Amino acid sequence: MSVYQIATRRFSDSRGWFAESYHAGRFAAAGLESDWRQDNHSLSRAAGTLRGLHFQREPFAQTKLVRCLRGRIFDVAVDVRPQSPTFKQWVGRELSAENGLQLLIPKGYAHGFLTLEPDCEVAYKVNAHYAPAAEGGIAWNDPEIGIVWSLPGGITAPLLSDKDAALPFLGQTDVDFAYDGRPLEISEITA
Repeated sequence: MSVYQIATRRFSDSRGWFAESYHAGRFAAAGLESDWRQDNHSLSRAAGTLRGLHFQREPFAQTKLVRCLRGRIFDVAVDVRPQSPTFKQWVGRELSAENGLQLLIPKGYAHGFLTLEPDCEVAYKVNAHYAPAAEGGIAWNDPEIGIVWSLPGGITAPLLSDKDAALPFLGQTDVDFAYDGRPLEISEITA
């Protein structure tokens, strides 16, 4: 599976709007993961907060469905499947409360995001429970990957947790995700 940008349908009237952020039938019809096990929700107070790049190893590898509930983020997926022709390549999209976009990031990809304004809330579903022993990650600034993080408003370095600041480069970590025959691409659908 590759990365999907998912536009949710919004039904608007004078009060605002309503949207179904997840609908099992429509996701299944599009061939997308729908066996969710856990919901996660984060608040990042400062603009320029970077969370990631994270993944979990098998048998606890996770597919994620990510959305921004408040504020704006730059959300990134990195192909960490060694046999993939797009190994070490990345895609990123701006997700915001305003645009309502979501990213579906399958297992075999590292995930991270940068907050583009203060007080960002991010929610995501995962299809496997968090397992600390299976946790892995890659440094946000790995030169072999070369993610272009556009730090907001004169910020010169992202705000990182101690754990994220200590993450190794991809070449210094073991990744053994299977390649499923689908290289990294970003498909856009409405669900």
